[in-house]
Amino acid sequence: MALPIITADERLREKQGVKLVLLGKSGIGKTSQLKTLPEASTLFVDLEAGDLAVKDWRGDCVRPSTWPEFRDLVVFLAGPNPALPVDAPFSEAHYRHVCERYGDPGQLAKYDTYFVDSITVLARLALIWAKTQPQAYSERTGKPDTRGAYGLLGSELIGALTHLQHARGKHVVFVAILDERLDDFNRKVFVPQIEGAKTA
Repeated sequence: MALPIITADERLREKQGVKLVLLGKSGIGKTSQLKTLPEASTLFVDLEAGDLAVKDWRGDCVRPSTWPEFRDLVVFLAGPNPALPVDAPFSEAHYRHVCERYGDPGQLAKYDTYFVDSITVLARLALIWAKTQPQAYSERTGKPDTRGAYGLLGSELIGALTHLQHARGKHVVFVAILDERLDDFNRKVFVPQIEGAKTA
């Protein structure tokens, strides 16, 4: 079997996708940027349930309401990672299971862009789920373990967002709220509003 080298011409012919994060203070118009994207080829992943600002935008949307629903959506949108074990999220087995529920992934071909609003809400969904998992409880006492829950939140969130970034040939826009805070030197700084950031 020959080494599967991709030539420069083949690589340059591949459809490229931009991955970006749109950050801003609450109410500044981040979600409204959806109106700048083509309605026919953009899928709006609405986690905020706050689409009032874009109610006249006539593109398609999905509204996952739990962390497992979002993970299923991610593997459907981005495809599987064949390197993962069968019982892992985003594995071939996970992808096949989700395709049985959602149908032919060919239906996604019309979308060039996924607009995910927002990582802020997504982290809250992930934390709600993480607090119900075995890692969120002390093995010794059986009591809730906040560090375990936040550790699981971090690994799950990074895993899902990284996987979605690898949606080949798709543009992916992540939206997040920025909070204004004072640092240790009393200087004004802006940080993403994400669960767990204060415990990092």
